[in-house]
Parts: sequence; C-alpha cells; structure tokens
Amino acid sequence: MTSPVWHPFTQHGLNEDIPRVVRAEGAALYTDDGRRFVDAISSWWVTTHGHCHPRIMAAIREQTNHLDQLIFAGWTHAPAEALARDLFEITPAPLQHVFFSDSGSTSVEVALKMALGYWLNRGEPRHRIAVMEHSYHGDTIGAMSVGERGVYNRAYQPLLFDVDTIPFPAADGEAAIAALERLCAQDPPAALIVEPLILGAGGMLIYPPHVLKALRDICAREGVLFIADEVMTGWGRTGTLFACEQAGIAPDIMCLSKGLTGGAVPLAVTLATRDIFDAHRSEDRGKMFFHSSSYTANPIACAAANANLAIWREEPVRKRILDLTYRQTKRLNALDHSAIVNKRQLGTITAMEFVDPYGDYLSAMAPALGRFFRGRGLLLRPMGNTVYVMPPYCIDDADLDAIYDAILAAAREVAI
Repeated sequence: MTSPVWHPFTQHGLNEDIPRVVRAEGAALYTDDGRRFVDAISSWWVTTHGHCHPRIMAAIREQTNHLDQLIFAGWTHAPAEALARDLFEITPAPLQHVFFSDSGSTSVEVALKMALGYWLNRGEPRHRIAVMEHSYHGDTIGAMSVGERGVYNRAYQPLLFDVDTIPFPAADGEAAIAALERLCAQDPPAALIVEPLILGAGGMLIYPPHVLKALRDICAREGVLFIADEVMTGWGRTGTLFACEQAGIAPDIMCLSKGLTGGAVPLAVTLATRDIFDAHRSEDRGKMFFHSSSYTANPIACAAANANLAIWREEPVRKRILDLTYRQTKRLNALDHSAIVNKRQLGTITAMEFVDPYGDYLSAMAPALGRFFRGRGLLLRPMGNTVYVMPPYCIDDADLDAIYDAILAAAREVAI
C-alpha cells in the first residue's frame, strides 16, 4: 500500500526507499526490517546527547502525570518558569526575557516581529532587515524572506519581503563588514540577522569569530538590533555552548531550538533584552506583542528542556564535545581522495565537497550519495555535493569510523 504521507524536502517522484524507524537509542536508529543506521546528522541537527536519553524520557513521562497543555496567554506553569530562569543563567547577560514558540522557524519569526515592533512602539518605525548572503533561517514566510533566495523558496517569491544583503564573509570578511557599514550610513535597518560562525543549510560555510564581532560592533554603534540565530549553532555544536561565545558578543535577540530539549520534542525560545521587552510593555493594549501559537511553552516540552539543562549542569557534556571535536578532526584529516575538496570543521561539525560540475542543491550527486550511505547503514543527508557530519555527542569510535569509511568509499565509487 502506498503511504499517504507527504515528506519534507523529499521528491516523491524519485520513488526512493523511505526506511521506517521503529526505535532509537544513543547514536543509532533501528528500522522495522531489522537494520541499524548510525544517525550521523543528529536527525537534522537536533539530537545532542543521544536518542531516548533516559533522563529526558523520564522527565517527559513524569510531566504527563501532572499537566499536558495550558494556554500560555496570561497563564503560566512551573516547567516554563523554571526553564526561563535557567536559560537566563546560561545565556548572555543582556538577554533578560524569554518568549516561547515551537520551532526554529517560528523563533526567527518572533525575533523579526520583536525587532519591527520595537521600532514602531518607539515611534521610529524601521521596516528593513539586513541579512547575510547564503543564509537559511527556516521555511515560514518571514524566515524565508531573510534567507537566501533560490530553489528553496522560488515558488513563494510573491509572499516574501525585500531585505538588504551583505556578502558572506569570505577571506578576511572585509567586504561583509564594509557592506554593513554602508547600509547603516545610508538608512539603518531595523536589525541584522545572522547565523553565528557557520551557515547551516547554506552549505556549512564557516567564517571567523572576529568578523562576527565586527558585525556586532557596527550594529551596536549604529543602533541596529543584532539577531543571533543559534537554532543550529547552539547547544555545543560549534564547540562552545553558544557560537556567540567565541566572538565574545551578546546579541539583542537570540533564537534557540533544536537541541533545547536534547532533540526529544519540539520547543523553541526567542530571548530579548529588557529594552525590547519594555518597548512592548504599556497600558496601551495595542502595543502588546502580537504573536502566539496554541502550543506555546507546552509543559511536556518544557519538562524535556529542563532535563536537558540539568544534563548540561550535572554531566561532563563539554568534555564530551571536546572529545568528539578531536575525534572528528583526526578522521577528517585522514580523508584523502581527489574527489573530496574543501574539508573544514567547526567544533563537532565537519563538512566537505565532492567534486561535481553541477555542485548545487539539486545536484544529482545528492540522491546518489544518499542511497549509497543508506546502503552502508548511515543516515547522512548531503546538501547537493556537500557532505557533512554532525553526530550526537555520545557516538562511539566504531560508528565514527563507519561514517568516514563510507565517505571515502563514496568518493571512490560514486563521485564523478
């Protein structure tokens, strides 16, 4: 029987095999036909400590005994209050208010609406957002608008608003820095939104911390709000808890999701400074922040996030990240084949390109590589001819070896 399910980012016309996963543990997925797959990309970058982590699963079960769901407009509950306080302790000091949502895309929508509402409520309406070339911030309308225009959003172009774009910081980043300075001198935007240090879906493109700091400094000097989209980069992926730490900066607004619950259930937050909160605080109800969803701050999701933060406090997670970073470096350096170019790494993330004359997202190499990796018992999802590895922090050496052995084999057997 043909499944009625319509899968995301899947061309069903290719009739590719879609494995049915029945359980997961640690860094492994198990299908209904008895196969084991190594989750080399943390199930789209969300799973940090490993699948079905006992402490997070226990917290979810316990919360289901007490409160499943509650309207969050004018009501509250203990899991959300505890989570907000704990996030306040680990995020940059200027971020003093936490707004809950339920995905990375919606956390970005919230950030954009906060920025525009801030300026409007101050009586200084600014309407434009500055973005970085090749960025990706999600698939809702606002998030698509501040992302790279192309095949991802070509069909939806009439819905998207105009933005100001600075170049990706190649080489020393001077072109990006100069472009932002020109923008601010001409007509300061409401905000600049960036993925700190590494662009995810844009191809795992890495830029240095000093460029991130320079962009932040310009925004601070020119009165432009700085939005850090740490949906992918947060929770240790870049080697520090948040990527902004490596540049020594504090954004005005920070977006978090994915690893917020350890990857167990959907939840997101947008953190903002007191100034942004106060711009929406008034006796005038027309100045309130007009955003919500039915499942804002779902108690079960908040309980999972609280368990995740307890793991970060009480277990040697940072040591595991340093260890995984070192083990990734060793294996990446050992990859030696003419079909593999532009090897790079940031923290626990490695990436490379396979030589391909049609090296874009729709490259035929991507499905061919995907099939090859599935045949080797791996969940690796190339972006065009870009292959990246972003495993859970619990992955062992045998599974890491299997990943890099398969990448080398793919260079020999699949690459053009």
